[in-house]
Amino acid sequence: MSDLYVAAGGGGDPLGTLIAARTLTAEPEPEPGPAASAADLPLIATYAWERPEITAVAGPLGEHHFTGLARGAGGAPAFTSGTRARRPAGSTLPGLARDLPARLLLLDPAAGLAALAGRIGAMAGAAGGRIRIVDIGGDILTHGDEPGLCSPFGDALTLAACHLTGIPTTVHVAGPGLDGEIDEATLLARIPGHRRPLAPGPAAASAAARALAWHPSEASALWAAAVHGARGTVRTTHHTVELTDASPGLYHLTLEEAVAHNPVARALIEERPATLEEAAGLSHRLTGIHGLAPERARTPRREPPVGGAVTLDRDDAVKTLHEAAAGAGHVTFRYAARALGLAWTDIPALRELLGGDTPLLRLR
Repeated sequence: MSDLYVAAGGGGDPLGTLIAARTLTAEPEPEPGPAASAADLPLIATYAWERPEITAVAGPLGEHHFTGLARGAGGAPAFTSGTRARRPAGSTLPGLARDLPARLLLLDPAAGLAALAGRIGAMAGAAGGRIRIVDIGGDILTHGDEPGLCSPFGDALTLAACHLTGIPTTVHVAGPGLDGEIDEATLLARIPGHRRPLAPGPAAASAAARALAWHPSEASALWAAAVHGARGTVRTTHHTVELTDASPGLYHLTLEEAVAHNPVARALIEERPATLEEAAGLSHRLTGIHGLAPERARTPRREPPVGGAVTLDRDDAVKTLHEAAAGAGHVTFRYAARALGLAWTDIPALRELLGGDTPLLRLR
């Protein structure tokens, strides 16, 4: 019997979801090897909902956007290291399937809410456990009117679909405020009784280290860094975030408590839109944010370099980052790459140049 973990928003959420899974299981998950089988690894369902610089296709990717998918729990499409995205689509999930000790399943919401609920239910039923939704940052608890809110739709869709399965479900918020959408104090006030969080250990965060070495995730990287002890101000691509003593926490709510906060999830459950487009329109009506609109201004996508290197002077790069960070003690590697005119695919070479082997780049 195994719980099904659902990475609420896609993107880099599978990395943080793995850390959560390691924290929530009584025993450490085994590393892949001769004595371990795939069945021993956490089962993580995720959207292939990537950032604009990764894919030229707006919105969540579906099964038809990939080659080399396998079949996983409940017959769901499963990622392997041999999976590839069909151009013009791009995805980090094949790389995560290679570098995360987890089984990654694709959530495709294209057929609408009822079909998504059916797929999640089949996955959880095959696994034989409960559902655990993991949201990195906490915007799953949105009221729809927060000034920094920018991507409420995917989380609301996840809440509604899991509600419709009828399977016992727990919602876990990791690193409140670390996605820069809702501030930490507001989120902590929405967690009933300020429940004492679980405290992931460094070993749990280290489980995602191989993938974090190249992945452009910021929220999951911030959470991993907080677990490892980082504190202070961090400059990210769109926000400045403060790492506090509350940042490493993994907080839990019942599904009903989370849905009670989220007006889009409640409306989805009540109205049961037949298509993904109708569901996105409902989100737009309630929050002013259309769930399927392209994220911000699109930036040119670059294929991963083959044997490439970053040809920058280290001292000049460090000076540029100090100036760009405007006093922040850390920057994310995604932000560092942008500030230096590089692509996210240059993150490994940038790490090598700057000597960074932690989730964030420390400036002081």
